[in-house]
Amino acid sequence: MTELWPHIAILGFVTAQRLIELPIARANTARLLVAGGREVAPGHYPYIVALHAAWLVCLWWFALGRPIDINLLILFGFVELARIWVLRTLGNRWTTRIIIVPGEQLVARGPYRFISHPNYAVVVAEIALLPLVFGLWQIAIIFSLLNLVILIIRSRAENDALESLRR
Repeated sequence: MTELWPHIAILGFVTAQRLIELPIARANTARLLVAGGREVAPGHYPYIVALHAAWLVCLWWFALGRPIDINLLILFGFVELARIWVLRTLGNRWTTRIIIVPGEQLVARGPYRFISHPNYAVVVAEIALLPLVFGLWQIAIIFSLLNLVILIIRSRAENDALESLRR
């Protein structure tokens, strides 16, 4: 069992992170809706949840006992720092759904100074990198492709909604 503790620690951290973030996202969503926000394109949301859940299940199923690439794990750690930066920048505006609040200004500080969707960049990196930490390149490819399809749909919907605010 001792040889599995690093795997359990890594996967446990990522799983706990997601489970802690869900109630925060729900509370932020509720707060934004009370403030006059509206959800845009909710139809794809169950697919995002399913993708992330399946990704974690696959990692728990296949990663235990596999060699850990320390360099990729360190890189993943930097990605997690970027995730924290994004979440802290958005504060109570961060949610897992697309919520548009009329009259709100777009966030233009933190990582948003450099790219328009840093949270998506973080998720793309996470979905690809964590399986690679364990040498699971097949899982990295499969889930990256599935994530690409969902992010194309989501980013189009979000960009359209944000553009409607500018008009």
